Amino acid sequence: MNKDKRTQILARLREENPTPTTELVYDTPFELLIAVILSAQATDVSVNKATARLYPVANTPEAIYALGEERLKAFIKTIGLFNTKAKNVIKTCRMLIDEHDSRVPTTRKELEALPGVGRKTANVILNTAFGQPTIAVDTHIFRVSNRTRLATGKNVREVEDRLNRLIPAEFKQDAHHWLILHGRYICTARKPRCGACVIYDLCEYKQKQAELD
Repeated sequence: MNKDKRTQILARLREENPTPTTELVYDTPFELLIAVILSAQATDVSVNKATARLYPVANTPEAIYALGEERLKAFIKTIGLFNTKAKNVIKTCRMLIDEHDSRVPTTRKELEALPGVGRKTANVILNTAFGQPTIAVDTHIFRVSNRTRLATGKNVREVEDRLNRLIPAEFKQDAHHWLILHGRYICTARKPRCGACVIYDLCEYKQKQAELD
């Protein structure tokens, strides 16, 4: 895919959604951090239901740490892998209290040192909470990038590196959200909705015509 076509794709996604953001519900960087940790292998809808119960009761590192692992599990038990996530959240709260004055750190290295926080989660926090032009590649972005040929790669890190290299600076801040939402609602895994796609004519997906039939 050439530079001009890539720019047109991003411009159309921006025109369709000028101010994209995460579908996770949060009010503070800490609430976002916990929501993103909980969202691994879970839907945003399920996480929002859990945090809607949790945050009115506890929404600071101190308050969630005070709940303890077992009481936290009661709030998040509807989410996949809740046992491991509860353990990681409690450990993360302890580290935030002890090492970061109860604040969410603003560097990748410090974020990735927190239990349950990998590169993708760190990228989401840096982008959404702190306005840094990072791109967190999840399953949706990996699929959209490869399928459209916007940025191809054999694994998520290859796609992330290629997106960072190829996406013009003016689009980088919002590219993560445009691509994830496009993958979630239009360029879906089993049957992409090519007939509803605003970048249909620019996409290089070889099977796209068949998806219109």
